[in-house]
Amino acid sequence: MAILGQIAAYPALAVIIVLVLLVTIISGATDAPNAIATAVSTRCLKPNHALILAAVFNFVGLVGMTYISTAVAHTMFNMVDFSGDSHKALLALTAAMIGAIIWGVFCWWRGIPASKSHSLIAGITGGAIAMNGLAGVVIGEWMKVIYGMLFSLFAGFLFGWLFVRIIEKVFTSMDRRTSRKLFIATQDVCAALLSFLHGAQDGQKFMSIAILGISLAFGMNSASDAGFPLWLMISASLAISLGTFLGGERIIKSVAMDMVKLEKHQGVAASISTVFTLFISSITGMPVSTSHCSTSAIMGVGASKSLRSVNWPIAKDMVTAWVLTFPCCGFIGFLLAKLFMLF
Repeated sequence: MAILGQIAAYPALAVIIVLVLLVTIISGATDAPNAIATAVSTRCLKPNHALILAAVFNFVGLVGMTYISTAVAHTMFNMVDFSGDSHKALLALTAAMIGAIIWGVFCWWRGIPASKSHSLIAGITGGAIAMNGLAGVVIGEWMKVIYGMLFSLFAGFLFGWLFVRIIEKVFTSMDRRTSRKLFIATQDVCAALLSFLHGAQDGQKFMSIAILGISLAFGMNSASDAGFPLWLMISASLAISLGTFLGGERIIKSVAMDMVKLEKHQGVAASISTVFTLFISSITGMPVSTSHCSTSAIMGVGASKSLRSVNWPIAKDMVTAWVLTFPCCGFIGFLLAKLFMLF
């Protein structure tokens, strides 16, 4: 394989690929569980069954969406400029990966569903600035991240508030047993769809960094010229599924058990809201966070009943982590890139 020859020439490329898989595992542990959190909290799925379902559909989503649309990956490719010395560029990418992993482990330890997507974006931005200054950032593409973040937070909250109101109005007169069975079935389907969309969104983001490293090593003008090799898709999907299965329980507890107490119909509303938000973002190429979409939808559902239904101190901790992700990961990526490029 040609890739093995390039790894021999650029050992940093091997490090990048390994780090990409590690950060993908961490995303599986900290971000992917948001897709199944509401189904678990409303007792529509048992935790172990939900984790297995999430692991399987993250795998399917990553591989499947890559063949359908790579809009998110193209945004990731084009938002930073690592042109110049290939060796320094690979070192800067390595620094970005390490920064994302450090932040991801910290947030997982605290039970905070921080966005691995944003930590990754901030890290590579810091690395690009360390290498090429502010010229290393392509503002037009980078703004899609801001649009995606704002869209996911506001759309998730508003959809959650709206859908729970619609569901309560439509199903008021329905027999309770019938509606309960329908809500359980809908939650199960939504959990699978959300896991699929998480794999589609985050999988492309992480694979795009590996492809960016490969394109630099091969001297390609555009990372998108490299395509997504099957071995990378399989490796990334296995990594994200493994992370979800091994570490997802901690995040499920924080998001859907501690922040808001959900009834079954509320869980359906939150899940449908997150599906809408993630699907629109994936098609339009906005790199959003599953944790942002899911938690904002849950907040909207809780707030529709009463503002007191939301545990705002926990919600505040989550929002604080989201806000700190960009400066912290960007700064770590910048410092490590400067340090690595000295050698």
